[in-house]
Amino acid sequence: MPQIPTTQSLENSFNKTISVIESCKTIIQLEGASRMVKNFKIMYKEVGYPKVLLYTLENVLQKQHIKCQL
Repeated sequence: MPQIPTTQSLENSFNKTISVIESCKTIIQLEGASRMVKNFKIMYKEVGYPKVLLYTLENVLQKQHIKCQL
């Protein structure tokens, strides 16, 4: 039986994903971080995460993408 994510695991996953995105130095690394964001969305969709979390992840991903292009 699949384990239902808790609020604590949601917070940990969110913070870990942000950390991974911000640590990316290349576009290739950002592709992996983008997959993490997609996995986050899939995993927590079932429990109804606040949409602002996904917006924040996408925003941080976009900002890091711009930094990597410089």
